[in-house]
Amino acid sequence: MKIFRLLLFPFSLLYGIIIFFRNKLYDWNIFKSTSFDIPIISVGNLEVGGSGKTPMVEYLILLLKNDFNLSTLSRGYGRKTKGFRWVKPDDDALETGDEPLQIAKKYKDINVAVCEDRVFGINKIKQTNDLILMDDAFQHRAVKPGLSILLFDYHQIQKPKLLLPAGDYREDFCERKRANIIVVTKCPPNLSSAKRQKIKAHIKPFEHQELFFSFIKYDEQLQKISSFDKLNIAQITAETTVILLTGIAKTEPLITEIKKYTPKIIHHAYADHHVFTQKNMLKLATDFNELKSVKKIIITTEKDAVRLNTTQFDNILKDLPIYKLPITVGFINNQQEEFNKSIKNYAKQYI
Repeated sequence: MKIFRLLLFPFSLLYGIIIFFRNKLYDWNIFKSTSFDIPIISVGNLEVGGSGKTPMVEYLILLLKNDFNLSTLSRGYGRKTKGFRWVKPDDDALETGDEPLQIAKKYKDINVAVCEDRVFGINKIKQTNDLILMDDAFQHRAVKPGLSILLFDYHQIQKPKLLLPAGDYREDFCERKRANIIVVTKCPPNLSSAKRQKIKAHIKPFEHQELFFSFIKYDEQLQKISSFDKLNIAQITAETTVILLTGIAKTEPLITEIKKYTPKIIHHAYADHHVFTQKNMLKLATDFNELKSVKKIIITTEKDAVRLNTTQFDNILKDLPIYKLPITVGFINNQQEEFNKSIKNYAKQYI
């Protein structure tokens, strides 16, 4: 794999030159960046996938929805539709994208929209909403957000930062300067002060930037995807066999969490945003039914559960104990209050 990536390095150089000049054209105002008269908060990353954007957007929703009539806006990655669309809880993931639908199902008291043209989407949304959270928007420079939050995965931040296709970076690391807030995500909850200082020295935040460290908080309650039934994760023991079904970018933190309860994990791993097929589901059902374990369960993520919740799979999955494991964002060293204050101080300028 490393040799293959090295062979792609010339293409990364070409890609880097193109992205460099694209950014300069925005910096020099030759390409237009549109500002708006309502608070626009962007959540994004430099690396491809898996930095925790959706959990951060959900954190911001809970923080702000009581004070603002807010909406989220994203492209709707993987959807088969085009143009602007309001996302409803009973939509199909193929029409909206899995992450917007996940948010629409969880937070029925806010608006959720998808549109590949972010400027058009914001102009549409601002007719009814007074704050917009843009998901995966750091590279969408046609919009100039009032507050930009940039995420870096703790497990990747000190690794080589090669551009696509040889590496995983969409833009050069120096472009982090455009962010107002940087969050290192997926940290160990007990991350030491010395380690935080080492990472800070590596990132080298600019004077206008704040740096925070967050971790994943796994819910104690697994939620059955076909009903409102819940199961305390502590009921999973060393005798339990877990079939783990994932179609996400980075599965290591989830596997580590489940291993706290049982070593018996059978992983059905698919690519990020994978469109599940009947063949996939038949294999899942067959593997589960053939297990000799007395105690057995299927666990998936919230994002993957959205793509499983479709009528085409009802007959295959209806009798299977499939549970999703919700996650939220926590902050290291009591940084939550400071982070919340920064977000609210920005948003309240518009009240």
